[in-house]
Amino acid sequence: MSPQSNVAVIGASGGLGRAFVEILAADANIGTLHACARSPVRWSMPAVHGHRLDLDDEDSIAAAAEAATESSPLDLVIVATGILHRGDDIQPEKTMRELDRRVLQQVLAINTVGPALVARHFLPKLRRGHKTVFAALSARVGSIRDNRLGGWASYRASKAALNMLIRTLAIEQARQRPQSVVVALHPGTVDTRLSKPFTGRLGPEDLFEPEDSATRLLHVLDSIDQEQTGAFLAYDGTSIEY
Repeated sequence: MSPQSNVAVIGASGGLGRAFVEILAADANIGTLHACARSPVRWSMPAVHGHRLDLDDEDSIAAAAEAATESSPLDLVIVATGILHRGDDIQPEKTMRELDRRVLQQVLAINTVGPALVARHFLPKLRRGHKTVFAALSARVGSIRDNRLGGWASYRASKAALNMLIRTLAIEQARQRPQSVVVALHPGTVDTRLSKPFTGRLGPEDLFEPEDSATRLLHVLDSIDQEQTGAFLAYDGTSIEY
């Protein structure tokens, strides 16, 4: 990051979002960090400012974008939001018989529509003239090419749609801000509330702590350039086929 960078993390109250905030806030090059969440968190770090941002409320997204850029354009935006399950109400489908219109709509609303609206309001706020990054957390199971097991239809579909949005937005963003990079990221399987019910059979080498995954992803963002805008990248920097 360049000195006095202005950064926003969307989904700052989640496991990975919080890790991003804590790591970035400790970076001497970060001037201001805007931690956006549906229920704002009180942060003890002086560089961190909390904002309310609800993916179901576009007005709150627009307001957060304005608040984050009152003093300076943004250099980095990370969208660390997502849903895979929620109690008995939302669970990943095992078969097509479990497909439910309401669940599909809710998962797509959070995993696809929400980040799209964040992009609508935050991408125009990125700084002109040098490298900036807009990154959204996707998942390898959103890769159509990589899908060999089936299942998890709503989650897979929502992440595949997110990947297409990222690719499309990257093309338009490149015309307006040629030095801007827009990417989708696969964080690996992370020990957070989102993945916890599905990690019982994983060994330690296959399950990342949030801080480890966030650190790896930030290294990826630091190393990429405009040639990789629109890419779908894993935590180790390798490209994932859409």
